[in-house]
Amino acid sequence: MVKLISWNVNGLRACLNKGFLESFTALDADIFCLQETKLQAGQVELDLPDGYQTYWNYAEKKGYSGTAVFTRRPPIRVANGLDIPAHDTEGRVITLEFDRFFLVNVYTPNSQEELRRIDYRMDWDDAFRQHITELDRKKPVIVCGDLNVAHEEIDLKNPRPNRGRAGFSDQEREKFTALLESGMADTFRTLYPDQVGAYSWWSYQFGARERNAGWRIDYFLVSDRLRDKITAATIHADIYGSDHCPVGVEIKI
Repeated sequence: MVKLISWNVNGLRACLNKGFLESFTALDADIFCLQETKLQAGQVELDLPDGYQTYWNYAEKKGYSGTAVFTRRPPIRVANGLDIPAHDTEGRVITLEFDRFFLVNVYTPNSQEELRRIDYRMDWDDAFRQHITELDRKKPVIVCGDLNVAHEEIDLKNPRPNRGRAGFSDQEREKFTALLESGMADTFRTLYPDQVGAYSWWSYQFGARERNAGWRIDYFLVSDRLRDKITAATIHADIYGSDHCPVGVEIKI
């Protein structure tokens, strides 16, 4: 059994001042993945519980993007990025190989207001799907992170007014469908196909979190052959510290 947690912390240094370490300890994950760390090497000191190895992928731009993985399970190897220069300057992907699976932690690019970055996002989604497909040929894959898309209308509070906007455009949703059809399963929807009101991100504006007017854009996906090994899929909406909350999965592997 392995327990994994993923959390877009929207700036780790800020989150540390909002109870990050207490939440980290309470969640007690074997592998803990972060997105949007927004820091460079040497800018933070973490007093993690004993036994965790830490891996970081920093963006070249200071105070932007970035990912990290803290694991009690020693990996066989670790690689940053997609090995594509156009996609590897923003610290968005860390891939860890373990004995029985690959873990890919990702912070997918936002297509931005008026879909200004949608063409780049489409290229990214294709490259990322190819990365996952290639890994899946070798051994099962667990993907986690902020994928910056609500897949279906059930995955956000107000689908109609948000149709066509960043994170709920037809293009992004179709790419997510393509990722699932390539052989991946959405762990939360596998266990809870009809659950409404289950969100992982809320705008800081208009009291969105208090009203639970959110989006589910943080995921754990697994290779289809791991689908029947999912024992828990969680959304920790009671944990604050970011505009996202942690999400988790437990898998018999």
